[in-house]
Amino acid sequence: MAQLEANGITIEYEQHGSGDPLLLVMGLGGQLTDWPEGFVEMLVAAGFRVTVFDNRDIGLSSETDWEPPKQVRAVVGSFAKRPPRSEYTVVDMAADAAGLLEALGIGSAHVVGMSMGGMIAQQLTIDRPELVRSLTSIMSHPGDGRSGRIAGTVMARLARLREPTPETAPDRAVQSFLLWSGPHYDPVEHRARAARNVERSFRPVGTRRQTTAIMASPDRTPGLGEVTVPTLVVHGLLDRLVKPSGGIATAAAVAHSRLVMFPDMGHDLPAPRWGEIVDEIRRNADRAATSATSSAPTRPPTASAPGSSVLQDVSDR
Repeated sequence: MAQLEANGITIEYEQHGSGDPLLLVMGLGGQLTDWPEGFVEMLVAAGFRVTVFDNRDIGLSSETDWEPPKQVRAVVGSFAKRPPRSEYTVVDMAADAAGLLEALGIGSAHVVGMSMGGMIAQQLTIDRPELVRSLTSIMSHPGDGRSGRIAGTVMARLARLREPTPETAPDRAVQSFLLWSGPHYDPVEHRARAARNVERSFRPVGTRRQTTAIMASPDRTPGLGEVTVPTLVVHGLLDRLVKPSGGIATAAAVAHSRLVMFPDMGHDLPAPRWGEIVDEIRRNADRAATSATSSAPTRPPTASAPGSSVLQDVSDR
């Protein structure tokens, strides 16, 4: 792993493989080590040079020093349309990602974001389109305040969880993911990774700051309407943290986007679906190479047989 200075902060990053540059943007509270090793290896095998990094306030990147509201309070405030005060927003985090690419000398990259990382990837594409070859938004939403809202029962259960300590954090991570993950979720493997992450960095207040940043961020829907790079949207039909409407709204906002929804996926990356997701990312990246000389494909929405993915190409609206 290595560090560099970008956008006024220190960013911890790591690179894997060679080939087409691809930036992976992690979600809320996640460290770069939360990307499954096997998933990254598949991306490398698909011909990508993968860069992963810690977002600000998490892992080994710069930590800020302001006191955010409690996480549940910030979420409740968003339901009441009272955005919390925040020292930064997703816009600033997208500028971090842009600064990382520029500091690494990467002129442009395929950008893949998961959950909050999807929001950052969307904003980066809106603000710095010259840096983005293709966009993949996984289990995210456009920030319109309506789509992708957390299930009420999940929020209520989260409110009853105690603040983590270094000793309780691994078990609390498992308890949280059991609320929104799909049937392929492996709590034993997740707890082991969470324990390793605690040893690397323990910043629960950073997760609260990032939550506040999400809630204080502007609606990206108008900006997404101007996006012209090939766009893939992936979502799980079992997602209860960011409901499937978030993925649907994201795809609806971007002309010619491709929407892929998995019936056995919650708010997680199910290992049995890694191959399909990587294939879709590769296909979306390949569209970028031909987009200058051919128009985006338009096909009617199609639903596959039960047990496989629901596919939709979103055409002119």
